[in-house]
Amino acid sequence: MTQAKDSDTDLAGKRIAFVGKLGGMTRREARQLLREIGAVPVAEDDVAVDIVVLGAEEMPLQIGKILPESLQQAAAEQRLEVILETELWHRLDLMEQENFVRQLYTPAMLAELVGVPLATIRRWHRRGLIVPAREVHRLPFFDFQEVATARQLAQLLDAGASPAAIEKELALLSQFVPEVERPLAQLAVIIEGKQLLLRQGEGLVEPGGQRRFDFDAVDVNDTTGDLAGDGLAVVGRSAFGDAPGPVSPPTDDKRAALAGTQAHAQLRFEGEESPTVDELLAWAIDCEDAGEVDTAINAYRLIMAITGPHADWNFRIAELLYRGGDITAARERYYMTVELDEDFVEARANLGCVLAELGQMDLAIAAFEGALGRYAEYPDVHYHLARTLDDVDRAEEAREHWERFLAFAAASPWADEARERLGLLDD
Repeated sequence: MTQAKDSDTDLAGKRIAFVGKLGGMTRREARQLLREIGAVPVAEDDVAVDIVVLGAEEMPLQIGKILPESLQQAAAEQRLEVILETELWHRLDLMEQENFVRQLYTPAMLAELVGVPLATIRRWHRRGLIVPAREVHRLPFFDFQEVATARQLAQLLDAGASPAAIEKELALLSQFVPEVERPLAQLAVIIEGKQLLLRQGEGLVEPGGQRRFDFDAVDVNDTTGDLAGDGLAVVGRSAFGDAPGPVSPPTDDKRAALAGTQAHAQLRFEGEESPTVDELLAWAIDCEDAGEVDTAINAYRLIMAITGPHADWNFRIAELLYRGGDITAARERYYMTVELDEDFVEARANLGCVLAELGQMDLAIAAFEGALGRYAEYPDVHYHLARTLDDVDRAEEAREHWERFLAFAAASPWADEARERLGLLDD
């Protein structure tokens, strides 16, 4: 069991209630932890409660709907304290302990959980809006803190704010509080419609110290972002056996597109004799984030024409090709990615999914098995391999992977499907 440090005596004797679903551990584990440090776990309707902890699986901005009126009134009168789950773990000095086991989510799981395209999760990751708890073979894993952040970002999107507008708003907040790098994760940020407000003391401060920031005033040309397209709702894959041969040289059409991209690059970097690879990469990412799929693809090709083959750029081309509906071409690029970096497990997983989508089930199964050979605890691959095995009537083999999936990702948005396949759901 995770142990709190001796320095956490400020919570000793406090009566603490949990509201909503916890992200870091089960309620039973959390209550036991409170007892170990001398606190008293109580029900939320306890009249003598001192601290109410809002679970990380709940939206902080929904606190008015989650907390009973009696608790809201007590909090308003400062008779009790309401804190987020992450604040409790920080007070207990648990967040940095290696043995603090947290549910981790892959990009695909996180996308499903918060209801946004996978491409949007990748954008947030690239921009530093969400930060993985760890990475394994290039595959990022996000914890419950990042789930809460992603949900706030998703709410802004649902309210009509563009990805570019959100990023500009957060940049303003960071300037207003320069010691904070990630406002959504580190500050008491309140979302009101399409706007962000920073709580300080008794009042609310708007980005940059201004009275109100208007998302609608942001340049509409920057608003498409990742909302226009969807990426694979899955992760990695591994391919062996009858892999395609070397990719053929570019066709005349591809050469023309590449030439057009080069001309575009010359216009963008007018006044510079030769843009650097870093500048070209930043441009490619901007095109990708703006939903300019074809231009982004050709930009990455241009970069590799300069640098030579690169696993990351091939992977991005593969995802963009998939978003653009060219599944066969995406398959070839995933193969190339794996050839360039055999430990790129997310590329292997996506290859398996594409092969399954193309009806190449034996190759898909081999790809998934290859991914697990490099990272046996990859939950998404167990999930997709189990589904594929079920599709080819290999139910006993599928059962093993459904069970492994649940062992690794019991809180996944796909967990109920696994339980249903295993007959574990109540009728």
